[in-house]
Amino acid sequence: MLSEKFGIEIEFTGITREKAARVAAEFLQGNYSEGGTYYDTKKVKTPDGRVWKFMSDGSIHCQRKEGGRKVAAGREYSVELVSPILTYQEDIETLQELVRKLRKAGAFTNTSCGIHIHLDGAKHTPRSIRNFVNIIASKNDLFYKALQIAPQRMNYCKRMDSILVEKMNLRKPKTLREIEDIWYEGYSESRSTHYHNSRYHFLNLHSFFTGNHTVELRGFNSELHAGKIRSYIVLALAINHQALTQKCASSKKPQVENEKFAMRTYLNLLVLSATNLQTAESI
Repeated sequence: MLSEKFGIEIEFTGITREKAARVAAEFLQGNYSEGGTYYDTKKVKTPDGRVWKFMSDGSIHCQRKEGGRKVAAGREYSVELVSPILTYQEDIETLQELVRKLRKAGAFTNTSCGIHIHLDGAKHTPRSIRNFVNIIASKNDLFYKALQIAPQRMNYCKRMDSILVEKMNLRKPKTLREIEDIWYEGYSESRSTHYHNSRYHFLNLHSFFTGNHTVELRGFNSELHAGKIRSYIVLALAINHQALTQKCASSKKPQVENEKFAMRTYLNLLVLSATNLQTAESI
């Protein structure tokens, strides 16, 4: 599970894109450059050839600190850190320390900021994608309450579409193309549109079908707390592992009286499943 590839996007404000990139360049011992794109991207290329990007995002409410108070700021204070391809085992400590450096430099988040985690889609099959849809659908309520998703972000992180889930389970698609057709049903815009409306859900498969072939989870409030970011990544990897390894998954929502206990039980099952796999792999 922890060897699977992922990428992360962390939105924040408080410092400019240039300052954030220069902080990263110093810490990562990389070369700073300006991309000159529509998003005014600043790039840091590290000695291993990977590129960390710092881009503008229109959804971020830009702020900076002045005399200890947070005040409105220009668009240069809109920062979305886009990581290169990472693995937990090799890169988590570097990512966490970079987050600490950015926070120390003055970066902070607000309720307009989110974190998106992209999971490598290479191993996914029609069965595992259907599993992913059903897992998120069945745990929608638990995830939203446990992760305390900010109301301001709901337009960018909608709950799983119940009609889509129903179609998926009635038709039982056997190919990725059939799943793709169901995913885009009801939308008039071209599937190739980058900012396609289907992407703004907790589970985004638009990136899987027409982007970089990743499954994206968008249900995380942004944080510059290294430990919380680590927890988000572990949760995303664990859900991905469940989708990949489970024979089937139900979209039925469990009857829950104690939500905290239900979430804790689910997390324990995820950890147990992953631990059993790692134990088997070590034999």
